[in-house]
Amino acid sequence: MRTAVDTELVHEPVQSEYSLPERPVVTIQPTSTWLPLNLSDLWSYRELFYFLTWRDVKVRYKQTLLGAAWAIIQPLFAMLVFTFFLGRLAGMASDGLPYPLFALAGLLPWMFFSNAVTNGSNSLIGNSNLITKVYFPRIFIPGAAVVAGLVDFAVAFIILAILMGYYHIGPGIEILILPPLVFATALLALAVGVWMSALNVKYRDIRYALPFAIQLWMFATPIVYPSNVVPSKWRWALGINPLAGLIEGYRAALFGLRVDWTMLLVSNSVTVALLAVAAWIFQRMEKDFADVL
Repeated sequence: MRTAVDTELVHEPVQSEYSLPERPVVTIQPTSTWLPLNLSDLWSYRELFYFLTWRDVKVRYKQTLLGAAWAIIQPLFAMLVFTFFLGRLAGMASDGLPYPLFALAGLLPWMFFSNAVTNGSNSLIGNSNLITKVYFPRIFIPGAAVVAGLVDFAVAFIILAILMGYYHIGPGIEILILPPLVFATALLALAVGVWMSALNVKYRDIRYALPFAIQLWMFATPIVYPSNVVPSKWRWALGINPLAGLIEGYRAALFGLRVDWTMLLVSNSVTVALLAVAAWIFQRMEKDFADVL
């Protein structure tokens, strides 16, 4: 004879490999420390940064006929144009250097900076699928775009070395400051690129305004003209332009000219300040990237 047994069914949540966790694994929110970035996360995901950089390098000239030769063609033709119109027709001064050398020494770091800022500012939007699916330090994306530009920068130096040999002009002991100058230029490009990439996610006007701003920045920097042609009453503007001291530093390092340490110190100080502000703004806006994109 069977007896009825009253049983109570208890429904327990069943976790499958496709179910979402009850609490988020990672919460992106501003930190309460004085550091604008989580340094432990940056170190933990360092290998991902390498792969993102290598990916940007590989796709930069994918499906192009000339490939990496564009890294040489662009500054070469820009140098020829400025040499003809400014060096020959306008008779622009060049600090006693052949004008092609003078112009190319300024154009190479400028093109690296402008391309890195442009690519970095559009990098978050171009990687929206990656940002909305997995967690990693988002600052790696504009950072990879900047570091990838160093490859083009190194390749473009080939034409400068050939031109220096043609004019029989070589560097002196000042060449030792060239690596720190490249590092400072990359930091400046990273600061502006990170800042613009965060703003570009929320305000898509940045993609239209930035090329115009970069063009104005070029003419405000002594790239195709020496700094001494700027009237003394406007010389203060060169001091707050971090690229001005860096460009002058490149020419001093490459051609054995006098190094303006004061201008270099000001440029580096402004660069560090911009990087700190950009990292702080990026970290404050990072939590909304996945929702906006």
